[in-house]
Amino acid sequence: LGVDFSTQQLKVIAVDDALQVVYQDCVTFDKDLPEYGTKCGVHIHDDNLTVTSPVLMWVKAFDMILEKMKSKGFDFSHVKALSGTGQQHGSVYWQKGAEHLLKNLSSDFPLHHLLKYCFAIKDSPIWMDSSTSVECRSLEEAVGGPQSLADITGSRAYERFTGSQIAKIYKKCPDEYQQTERISLVSSFAASLFLGSYAAIDYSDGSGMNLMNIYEKTWSQACLNACATDLGRKLGELTSSSAVLGCISSYYVQRYGFPSDCRIVAFTGDNPASLAGMRLKEGDIAVSLGTSDTIFLWIQDPTPTVEGHIFCNPVDSQAYMALICYKNGSLTRERIRNDCTSASWEEFSKALKANDAGNLGNLGFYFDVMEITPPAVGVHRFNGQNVKVPEFPPDVEVRALIEGQFLAKRIHAEKLGYKILPETRILATGGASSNKDILQVLADVFGAPVYTIDIANSACLGCAYRAKHGLLAVTGSSFSDVIKQAKEPKLIARPAPGVEQIYRPLLKRYEQLEEKVLGEFVQ
Repeated sequence: LGVDFSTQQLKVIAVDDALQVVYQDCVTFDKDLPEYGTKCGVHIHDDNLTVTSPVLMWVKAFDMILEKMKSKGFDFSHVKALSGTGQQHGSVYWQKGAEHLLKNLSSDFPLHHLLKYCFAIKDSPIWMDSSTSVECRSLEEAVGGPQSLADITGSRAYERFTGSQIAKIYKKCPDEYQQTERISLVSSFAASLFLGSYAAIDYSDGSGMNLMNIYEKTWSQACLNACATDLGRKLGELTSSSAVLGCISSYYVQRYGFPSDCRIVAFTGDNPASLAGMRLKEGDIAVSLGTSDTIFLWIQDPTPTVEGHIFCNPVDSQAYMALICYKNGSLTRERIRNDCTSASWEEFSKALKANDAGNLGNLGFYFDVMEITPPAVGVHRFNGQNVKVPEFPPDVEVRALIEGQFLAKRIHAEKLGYKILPETRILATGGASSNKDILQVLADVFGAPVYTIDIANSACLGCAYRAKHGLLAVTGSSFSDVIKQAKEPKLIARPAPGVEQIYRPLLKRYEQLEEKVLGEFVQ
């Protein structure tokens, strides 16, 4: 069983021993729990920076999904193991005495009644929150600057990361912080509900807090000290992402008929869980081409920078994963389609193929909104002589956009320590992954074959896979051994002969021009 406490929904997926999906369901917070008054699962506060979700809404949704499964005849007695995921970075503050209650739940009552008074902070800060700029700067200064923090924790300070969120609560809600017995991530909070005691934070989700040393897999005392007092004790021990935390609480055995030996495998964050769901292996890269573009990388030797994130790998304890997000994704591609090819994807593809790889040396940067990596905005075009020009012909513009987006992704991936190997696969998901011509450019720029993977709810499915892996990991089985039966991705494009010689110098030029654009923007 895989369970996903995401921003807008609580989802569940069950797979059989052959990894075929046999059941899936969800509860949508806005629609199914209107009494909490959320919009898209959250409350945006008056300052437009603070964003929270009610903890009891998550608990009640958990009751609802289990009752839904029961009413539909789902046979809980067949569940051998379960794992789950939660939206990354969010935090839950358990009131003193809550664990005693968790260990003594009465199966006669739903959880949202039993746990009503168990939370010191009723509204959990989540990943959409951006109210902690002051705390971020303070954390970076405490350890020697943004790069020093990235060298320890895998990322510079980010407003949404848990360390800065805890620091804000410590300063602004000292009484509530004092009353807090345990601080969980959303993932370890969800695991605690199943376990009937506090679940440890796993290494992979713990990497998204700005508090954990990603190499030693321990809390960084310097980071803890910079955020709050007594924080290490409140966070508890860390654990491997494939660890079996224990057996399910007797509450679920009595109320729903789970077997008493059903194992709980450590829960993790939604991005690490997606890596598992997309079945990445060493050397692979997943490219999600959606409203925002995201790349997931499997890395052996990470080199953290102030751009992107390095996390401990959720399915291989000796490896890492990297994550880079880009705001200018499908909306920018659609704008260029509308401006240059009469709003037709067919014409867009024709324009893309009208010029050869390398686009006669023309390069473009298309940042309709402020980009994350690099932090710049605006449209910047350069001809083959690196001279800035005001416009390109439509076919050159289309190719400059697509090549530029993929050149940037390869450059930023390699800066984080990613190496393209002979066996590298690129797994493409998201809306634009249905366009074969766009994927051909992706294959050419990276010099690796591109596959598509048709997975909805990849984080939730990844946790069902991880539950099986957790059961078998003690026997020495690797994650890739466990998921061999899952459906293979579909090959869509191979790099054209000779493209590496074209793109190798272009990558260098693009990197230099990116620095120039960034310099102009900073000035």
